[in-house]
Amino acid sequence: MSEHTSPDHAQLMEQILYEVKRVVVGQDRFLERVMVAMLAQGHLLVEGVPGLAKTLTVKTLAGAVQGRFKRIQFTPDLVPADLVGTRIYNQKTGEFATALGPVFANLLLADEINRAPAKVQSALLEVMQERQVTIAGETHQVPEPFLVMATQNPIETEGTYPLPEAQVDRFMMKVLVDYPTDEEEYVIVERVTGPRLEVQPVATTAQLADLQRQCRDVYVDPSLVQYAVRLVSATRTPERHGLKDMARLITYGASPRATIGLVEGARALALLRGRSYALPEDMVDLVPDVLRHRVVLSYEGLSEGLDGDALVARIMKTVLPPAKPLAPERKAA
Repeated sequence: MSEHTSPDHAQLMEQILYEVKRVVVGQDRFLERVMVAMLAQGHLLVEGVPGLAKTLTVKTLAGAVQGRFKRIQFTPDLVPADLVGTRIYNQKTGEFATALGPVFANLLLADEINRAPAKVQSALLEVMQERQVTIAGETHQVPEPFLVMATQNPIETEGTYPLPEAQVDRFMMKVLVDYPTDEEEYVIVERVTGPRLEVQPVATTAQLADLQRQCRDVYVDPSLVQYAVRLVSATRTPERHGLKDMARLITYGASPRATIGLVEGARALALLRGRSYALPEDMVDLVPDVLRHRVVLSYEGLSEGLDGDALVARIMKTVLPPAKPLAPERKAA
């Protein structure tokens, strides 16, 4: 493979991003993470207050790649059949027919996932892991590509069911979305109150699947994989990495899914940045997003007012990335 991605792939990603940014103002970091998740075939957990264009971003992206977009508003009275589908009896024919649920989409937005009970959350998380649904003994594959973006509202805890740690681990990244700047908000108001902008399809789901295959070919140096392993290991046994005082603050560290997420994420970010090889900065940029929701704090850690981000930041100061930038020539070796 050449040092840089092929002009066709680079141009296609540029067109997709341009089309989304024509509609969505700001949120560059969030949009970059959505693209990384899509290329790396991971899922996103997004935390942010309402009105920050989370739904608009995913809907616009689906329109740009001509994918099917579905949005599910999670509520306490939801049942698994509302998500995955069910069998319906046809009185005329006397037979049962399968009605597939809204999870059969390319981009699925699970709004306020923590408002639904555990049974419904489990049904969605099973689809995310297996990419298939079984209804009455029949297995149905969800379409490819398939990305789930689940949102959580950080300011409302009344009537919510927090996701268990084992289920949160299924999400490749947890992204925090913040308010726009004053300048961005001015442009948002102008766009929303001005003439309606229609999303132009610039790619197909087949081309997106091709980009995902290209992402798998991005070169990751063994020293970078070792860096990911050491970062994740430091969340489990901090004392082995010179962080003895942190052991009392963590109950459980990250699973091997975190290491895989760091490597796959670095590949996707390198591809987005027009390279066929990953650099340390690609992985470093994603470490907080991949690890923040996987570090379970102890009572001591919580009582000191710490969170996952604070502990990940401490680990990153001690566990350093490979010193030298990785040259593409290393691939030949």
